[in-house]
Amino acid sequence: MPLIDFILHIDQHLKEFINQYGTWVYAAIFLIIFCETGLVFMPFLPGDNLLFAAGALAAIGQLDPWLISGVLGSAAIIGDSTNYWIGRKYGTRLFSETRRFPSRKHLATAEAFFQKHGGKSVLIGRFMPFIRTFTPFVAGMSTMPYLRFLAFSVSGTILWVGTLVPAGYFLGQLPFVKENLTLIVLIIIGLSLLPLFIQGARHYLAKRRSNT
Repeated sequence: MPLIDFILHIDQHLKEFINQYGTWVYAAIFLIIFCETGLVFMPFLPGDNLLFAAGALAAIGQLDPWLISGVLGSAAIIGDSTNYWIGRKYGTRLFSETRRFPSRKHLATAEAFFQKHGGKSVLIGRFMPFIRTFTPFVAGMSTMPYLRFLAFSVSGTILWVGTLVPAGYFLGQLPFVKENLTLIVLIIIGLSLLPLFIQGARHYLAKRRSNT
């Protein structure tokens, strides 16, 4: 599939784009990250591996490290805020008193969760594929105060970009990494999804215990 090929070989596709369109690559990268974080139906777009690949390309001079970090950071923050306000304005329309799923009960649960764990969810969720796309939407839908949301969104973005771009910059040119970049991308995706599997396993085990 073209999307899977793009995700697994994103460095090659970015190099091709740079060769054909030059600095327009910054706009393309901004758009990808904005859509991944800002549109709730776009969680499948590359995030972590795009940051790593951008750092690796910056190391060989094809991207400016400071400029690409700014582009990535601004795209993520603007995307988060866009998703938040979409959820704030339209999210509750998904819920109904008569519909079993999603229902008003689910909305009340989301609101209670974000009152207690909202900041932590926004901060940690930045490092988790899919979660980082849905978290801003749910935060807005559950009426989490925007300035509080924004503070955690900015903090999470600084940590996210400030971790993965330098990792790509300093590690991306190592011979083993260069020769096994597809494997590295898969490891990055796997590590990003690991908290989801752990949380799912804990929920499953807790449910089994409660039923016994």
